[in-house]
Amino acid sequence: MSVFDPHQVLVSSAHFIGGTYRYGPAELDVRRPSDGERYAGLPIANTGLVDEAVENAWQAFKHSDWTSRPPRERARTLRRWADLIEADGKRLGPLEAVGSTRPINDVIAWDIPYVAEGIRFFAEFADKLGGEVAATRTDHLGMQIAEAYGVIGAIAPWNFPLSMAGWKVAPALAAGNAVVLKPSELTPFSVLRLAELAITAGIPAGIFNVVQGDGATTGDALCRHPKVAKITFTGSTQTGSTIMAACALTGPKPVTLELGGKSPQIVFADAPDLARTASTIASAITGNAGQVCVSGARLIVHRAVLEPLLTDIIASFKAHIPGCTWVADTTLPPIISERQAQRIEGIVAQGRALGAEVLCGGQRYEGMGGGAYYQPTVLAGVDGQNPAVQKEIFGPVLTVQVFDEEDEALTLADHAIYGLAAGVHTADLGRALRAVRRLEAGTVWINRYGRSHDWILPTGGYKRSGIGKDLGRAAFEANLRFKSVLIDIGQ
Repeated sequence: MSVFDPHQVLVSSAHFIGGTYRYGPAELDVRRPSDGERYAGLPIANTGLVDEAVENAWQAFKHSDWTSRPPRERARTLRRWADLIEADGKRLGPLEAVGSTRPINDVIAWDIPYVAEGIRFFAEFADKLGGEVAATRTDHLGMQIAEAYGVIGAIAPWNFPLSMAGWKVAPALAAGNAVVLKPSELTPFSVLRLAELAITAGIPAGIFNVVQGDGATTGDALCRHPKVAKITFTGSTQTGSTIMAACALTGPKPVTLELGGKSPQIVFADAPDLARTASTIASAITGNAGQVCVSGARLIVHRAVLEPLLTDIIASFKAHIPGCTWVADTTLPPIISERQAQRIEGIVAQGRALGAEVLCGGQRYEGMGGGAYYQPTVLAGVDGQNPAVQKEIFGPVLTVQVFDEEDEALTLADHAIYGLAAGVHTADLGRALRAVRRLEAGTVWINRYGRSHDWILPTGGYKRSGIGKDLGRAAFEANLRFKSVLIDIGQ
């Protein structure tokens, strides 16, 4: 049963600059992942339009009262914005679901409340963190004063359009900055509604702007702009490296980068409640059809529990219902694009050619119309050099490696490139803590897999999985610069 008619969802194919929509010629086709149908065209912000958006944001930062507004009042404004977002489900929900991989029921139950709560979370920091007094001689007064950067350039990914925009925009605005956001050209429209609601909430025009376009033109211009003081990005490691280089060559300027991952899930023989563990592992790779940066893509399991665990995981995989994002009973959404589906197929084929055994899945669902739907897949018999183990697939593909000893498990968990997240399943607290110490990952989950919904713990990667932190107090402080002041009060 369809929750909404995708043909009735109206989108604004435009930029949002200075509180108003700016329209331009449609230069990119935007397709619905669920059926492959083109449903809109997208303008591309060239260097001139990016310059206009940044200048607009700079003027709003300098001349509106946003950064000088009493912090508690700024927080109240942000909370009003959060309330408006949470109340806008009937419009915002279909707008998010129609062009993304997010099923409508998930958008309403999780994505929209999550974004609203994140804004409220960062709003609370506005009047709580402002610098500190330093320990100095008694005839001196030393201080660190926290100040907003100015204009933050934010580049968001396609896998969770609203949620990832919230990660970028909420802490930046709470800290008193202005923002120019470039959403993914694959999922460009729902964030425009966020920008509209920001104006309604009382955030000054120009403080939150949206420019549409691709990475090579729009994203690059945003990174290189001299008045953009900082860039925050979530996406692939390759693109993150390109962004970092652009910021270094034209700045330098600071960056926060949450990048690729190939996260392990380690299951020891004493894992509590094996059925629950299997459910956790399955959800960690099939959620959003595996299109999650922290997906638990590598199962590393003790030989003693291999067979029962795989039996439960495969049963969970086969129970999924693939379908359009506007269908109520969909549990497995589409792959974002045909190009990405072909990439998944290519890596699986490479893995099989080098010895991987397909225990389930390994191909697309048939009869799904124009969308690309990939079956949840288990690949066994792989070693650490197999492409399916090495490469970030970004699809519902789980590789399986077997161990006998603790040290062996932790050695298998180590990845040459990525260190974003890891999961450990064991009833032995000492073993869990040893794993935490040894795993090179920015986040380690014990007997669970996935973030809490309260925004409090920062997230970010080791190795080539990123620099800096999103979420938590760290994300708020990353949107501030600190000025040292020393006063001689003895004169």
